[in-house]
Amino acid sequence: MSEMVIDMWTFSKLSKENMDAIGAAEEKLGVTLIAFSEEGTKYADLGDDAVKEVKALEEKLGLSLVALETN
Repeated sequence: MSEMVIDMWTFSKLSKENMDAIGAAEEKLGVTLIAFSEEGTKYADLGDDAVKEVKALEEKLGLSLVALETN
């Protein structure tokens, strides 16, 4: 049986300057960005094949996934 790990994420409290910067990036990139915070987050550096696998899983499940390095 695998071990279950639960992380507590919170939506970030953003200053007006941060909101403006995110809004500008959203407009430039044509995407919606969601800001959230978790102490000690380190995102996984995925190769092309792993990114394709995660995207396929997102599509299958109808979810958005974030890949993090595990300790």
